[in-house]
Amino acid sequence: MAHRLLARRFWTLSSKDLRCLPVSSSFSTSLQSSRVPVLSRSLPRSLALASLRRAASFNVQDHDDFNVRVIKSELPVLVDFHAQWCGPCKILGPRLEKAVAKHNGKVTMAKVDIDDHTDLAIEYGVSAVPTVIAIRGGDVIDQFVGIKDDDELESFVSKFLEK
Repeated sequence: MAHRLLARRFWTLSSKDLRCLPVSSSFSTSLQSSRVPVLSRSLPRSLALASLRRAASFNVQDHDDFNVRVIKSELPVLVDFHAQWCGPCKILGPRLEKAVAKHNGKVTMAKVDIDDHTDLAIEYGVSAVPTVIAIRGGDVIDQFVGIKDDDELESFVSKFLEK
């Protein structure tokens, strides 16, 4: 489990974060002697843009990750509290991702599994899933519980961006 969390953290690092990582001499020597390609110092523009598009939706890893990526986010964030066993959540998730993607990076979406992060669910008063909470600047702006159709989701996201 810890290895998967570490791997996810590594793959979500930006090129700026990678340049700031300390590298020991034994590690850099082993990289130089191996035939594995090493990441370059700067990413091509197309790759950077693709990573931004992927960043429109992310899974929350822990409470600290939630604070950094949701509470302190410069962009408004829709937080989707869901569960693996929840049928309506499986329907709402992709619909919500589509609605967020239509706004071209003006809003992001955080996915929180309530079974893994019960503390966050309790903190935000989630008593049923799916629950979607709109957060801007650390403040809860709006929320809804249950499944909605595409038009209602689009209207919810647009209304959230206008506030």
